[in-house]
Amino acid sequence: MRLERLQLRGLRCIGDTSLDVAPGFNVLVGPNGAGKTSVLEAAFLLSHGRSFRSGARDALLQRGASALSIFSTLRHDDGRLLRLGLGREGVRWDARVDGQDVPIGQLVRECAVVCFEPGSHALIAGAAEERRRFLDWGVFHVEQDFLPTWRRYQRALKQRNSLLRTHTFDDGGVYDPWERELARCGSLIDQWRRSYLDALLPYLREQAALLLPELGALELRYRPGWPEGADLAETLVAQRSRDLSRGHTTAGVHRADWSLSFLQAPQREHFSRGQEKLVALVCLLAQAHLDAVHRGEWPIVCLDDLASELDLAHQSAVTESLLAVPVQVLVTGTELPRPLQKASVKVFHVEQGSVAPLL
Repeated sequence: MRLERLQLRGLRCIGDTSLDVAPGFNVLVGPNGAGKTSVLEAAFLLSHGRSFRSGARDALLQRGASALSIFSTLRHDDGRLLRLGLGREGVRWDARVDGQDVPIGQLVRECAVVCFEPGSHALIAGAAEERRRFLDWGVFHVEQDFLPTWRRYQRALKQRNSLLRTHTFDDGGVYDPWERELARCGSLIDQWRRSYLDALLPYLREQAALLLPELGALELRYRPGWPEGADLAETLVAQRSRDLSRGHTTAGVHRADWSLSFLQAPQREHFSRGQEKLVALVCLLAQAHLDAVHRGEWPIVCLDDLASELDLAHQSAVTESLLAVPVQVLVTGTELPRPLQKASVKVFHVEQGSVAPLL
């Protein structure tokens, strides 16, 4: 898939601009603060319904603007052409596909974007929530029933937590229906997550061999959020008294986590900051490869501030591997990255929120 035209209005420093995006590499160059990252952020919003920037919800609107909008034409490899739109006014988000109002989940399912940016190391060094979000985005694009199942799980979790905070005694009759729903939905989500990670592992090892061969063999560990091999329904009952004292549910897929280890770095604490970034990039590129296999077409890949995040050798390894496959890539930097100076790329200059093609 690829974006053909991207129109932005009221997003951060971008007032009103549009760009025609090429099928292969597109490089956005310009000074810091010009709005380069906001273009990548717009593509990411179409794919995830949220920003990759932490704390970005209130900062998305351009100063003085009452609304923002993102429109794009998206062409799939089978020739289908879709018109996608995402807008926000106040706290309300609206999504459109081919002029029709749709749930954001339907928009997100159509557009797949994988983004490596300065905060990506949080996927490795940050909280488990970051890794669950990465995992669930992949599962969402594989399992059609994931989103409604996840929503049912969240509803049951909210109800059980409310009971835990308002009840001072263990009344099984009150908790039973919500715990059954948690166990049923949680078991499905757990199965889907395990299957996805099993499918992802070969691509993780392939990308790790490309970017981090010095760390040796890669292994993946998954923790479901309750004792391995135990039944979730039985665990919820057994932990009810403890959960009452804490006021929230301490077992379930909302507590899951996964981690990577290497022969030469068996714990994540053994990674340097640079290695954390590379391991995160390994994960994102592996996810892009798996998504391409599942869909039969590549997702869009965004690389924010590539030259600042990676040394020259790793820049070359990444760009060479992506130049070899039919993927659309959006790259930002203060100048054209050295590994792309002899490649066929489309270059845009970004300054004061305005985007103009150079080559």
